[in-house]
Parts: sequence; C-alpha cells; structure tokens
Amino acid sequence: MAGRQLASKWLKTEALLSDARIAGYIPRTMEYSAAGLLKMLKRYGNVVIKPVVGGGGYGVIKVFRDQRGYGFTYMDRTRVYSSFPAMRRSLERAKVRRKYLIQQGISLARINGRPIDYRVKVVKNGPRWEFRSMVGRLARPGLFVTNLCKGGTILSCRQGLRGSLPSVKTSAKKAEMRRLTITCIELMERRFPGIGELGFDYAVDQAGRIWILEVNTRPK
Repeated sequence: MAGRQLASKWLKTEALLSDARIAGYIPRTMEYSAAGLLKMLKRYGNVVIKPVVGGGGYGVIKVFRDQRGYGFTYMDRTRVYSSFPAMRRSLERAKVRRKYLIQQGISLARINGRPIDYRVKVVKNGPRWEFRSMVGRLARPGLFVTNLCKGGTILSCRQGLRGSLPSVKTSAKKAEMRRLTITCIELMERRFPGIGELGFDYAVDQAGRIWILEVNTRPK
C-alpha cells in the first residue's frame, strides 16, 4: 500500500527543519525569488532551484556565481552572463511553469567526475517500517542530476561510498544514514499520518558530510 502522498517539497522541508536532530542536515532552503536567489548566490556561490512540486529531476537547474559572472546549467547545457539581471532573464525563460524553491548547492562527492547521491527507500509493513533499498545513483556523464530516468547509473551504497570517498569509513556513513532515516520516519509519520512509503535522497559532500536533499512519498 502506497499510503498518503505529499507533493510539496516545501511542506516536507519545513517539517524536517522543525526537529533540531534533523535540521542541521538540511541545506539552506527558501522559496524562489530574484532577491533570494541573489542573496543565496552571494553566500554559497552555487545553488539548485527545483519545482516545489515535481520529481525525476524535472525542471531542476543549477545556478552559480564565479569569476566569469553569473550562470546556470540545465541538463547538459551551461550559459554564463556578465550580470545577474541578464542571467535571471534567461533563467526565467528556462524554468518550467511551476513554483520553485532555492536550495544551497552541495559539492557532491564524485566518481570519475560524475556526481553521486543516495536513495534510501523504506516501506511500512503493518505497524513496522522496513528498509527496502539503499543505493547510490551516479549521474550520467555531463549531467549534475543523478536521477535514473535521466540516465543515472545505480550502484550499491557501499560501491558508491568506496568509489567516491575511499578514505571515509563506509560502514559508519551507512549507519549514519540509517539512524537519520529512522529519526525522519518518526517525524514524518507524526506530521503526516497515513504515509506508507518514503524515499530519502541523501548527498555526501566532498568532505564526507551527509545532507538530506529531499524526501519523497512516491519513491520510484
């Protein structure tokens, strides 16, 4: 049974931020606005904007600020502009017609230059939640999104961690993801009674720090 579904990324992010045990794992996130985008770019250098409702990497765009100016990457195409207003005009044309949010960019660990993140899927079976899968998703060459429907490659969690961060203790990172997942399940079930399955998207950055990128109630 799939159970209750929640489409809004914003609602789910707000719920996770409400718990002090989880909040430190959430990248800075805000509703999309031009002023907010400029502020986030000045602070972090790069951000990801994504539709509040959507999945599979649909409409997800990486926006950045560097020595060349301001730019964005959508799928495999990058555009760079000398000013923020020029970049934003082009960005508005590239965005899909949905409400967006802005999320602090995370420098994902990589394998042969390809970013990797992790999907942990859990399903409720009677009164208990069960771990169904814990896998790495390696982006297709040339893309920054890791979604399998966009050509990403599935790896075991162990393969992904060993290949991208050979100096990090794989078992410790997997255990941390599992502990975090259990804490998040408790919170999500309290906030949104009736959910029956969850998919957690985790990033592990180049320093080995874990981040929660997203929670899905319809995990593929």
